This record gives sequence, C-alpha cells and structure tokens, in this order.
Amino acid sequence: MVSIKEIKDSFLHFIFPHICIGCGSDLLQKETMLCMRCMDALPETNFELYPGNPVEKIFWGRLKLAHGTAQYYFNKESLMQHLLHEFKYNHNKELGWQLGKIMGIQLKKAGRFDADALIPLPLFPAKEKKRGYNQAAVLCRGISESMNIPVLDQIITRSQYTESQTKKSRVERWKNMEEKFILTNPEAIHNKHLLLVDDVVTTGATLESCANELLKAPHVTISIATLCLSNR
Repeated sequence: MVSIKEIKDSFLHFIFPHICIGCGSDLLQKETMLCMRCMDALPETNFELYPGNPVEKIFWGRLKLAHGTAQYYFNKESLMQHLLHEFKYNHNKELGWQLGKIMGIQLKKAGRFDADALIPLPLFPAKEKKRGYNQAAVLCRGISESMNIPVLDQIITRSQYTESQTKKSRVERWKNMEEKFILTNPEAIHNKHLLLVDDVVTTGATLESCANELLKAPHVTISIATLCLSNR
C-alpha cells in the first residue's frame, strides 16, 4: 500500500522536480544535486594523496607551501565547466557547498591536510556584493562540515579590484596580483596551519599573492586546496 508520505513526495516532485544539475536526470536522492552517473564522471585528480603533485609543483620556488591539491581537472566544454558555471554565475550555492563537502571528505582521508583553519580566498568587496557571495567561502563551509575545521573569513582582505585573469599571460597574472591583499588580523592566525581555498588554480598567481600576505603573520604554515586545476 502506498503511504501518504510517498503520495506527498510524488506530488511535490511533480510540482517542484528535483533534477540532476549535471545531466537533468531525476534519478537522484533529495540531499544531492548530482546523480551517481555524473558523480562517477567527475574527473578526480587524487592529488591530495601524493606529495609533489602538479598543484604543488606550480608553487615550487615561489611559495613556501606545506601541501597543495585540486579535487578535479577543469576542461572546456566539460561537465566540470558546466558545474562551475552553475556554482559561480547561476547562484547555485548548494551545489558549491556539496562540492566542498566532497573536497573535505577526500582531504580528511588523505591525512596530509590537518589544518587548524580554513581561509577562503577573498574577493574584492564590490565584486562579492555584485555576485552575492564568495564562492571560496561556500566551498569552505562544505569542507568545514566534513573536516570539522573552523573557517576564518575576516583575516585577510582584497584591497584592490583586479581585472579578470582569464586572458592574461603568466607574467601579466603575477603583476596583476602584486600587493592586492592586506592581512588585517595576524594575531588570529599566529602559529597555525592554514588551508587556503579557492575554486580554480591556473598559474597560481592569485593564491601565491594571498598566501605570501598570510605568511607575514608569525609561524604560519600554508597549504592550498582548490576545487579544480585548469591548464589554460
């Protein structure tokens, strides 16, 4: 016999269909936004398991980094590009939170990212206001839930607006990010291992600039985790 709850759930699903963000399928559980087929299709890197991985190599000779990783590969015209666009530009914070939870689960399993606090890469205030949120902070909330690590989002600020890095060369990206961050509360991170979080790493110029500012606080250790690694 069909229960009243099952009838109610079916009616609600008809009125408010719960579909996969990746492929549009309705074969998914209520608490997730991706079906199992799309979850399996996500291009995992497994970098969190391996010292000397490609993300860590980006910063060799440039930044004193404890550990680095990216959860997924980013390629144009891919499922990952679609999901990232949904998260950043279609205001899908729930998707970002779920992707952050996945990141946190994998980071915790790896055992190398036992940080004291999470630091979301800050946006320039006007840009964050226009978008409505900082995507790195959303990822941090998901990571925090999985790893039980606090998020410190009032430690460092972005002091100047910077143009998009997308079409800039490697050297132009570094120059564009020089002295663009200000450490506002160094006492709060004294003697801590910080995990700096962002959505995508390409050349690492922005993360490098922010991390070097954080390292101005005494006895700070920096690790980096991003949702994606882009080769653009």
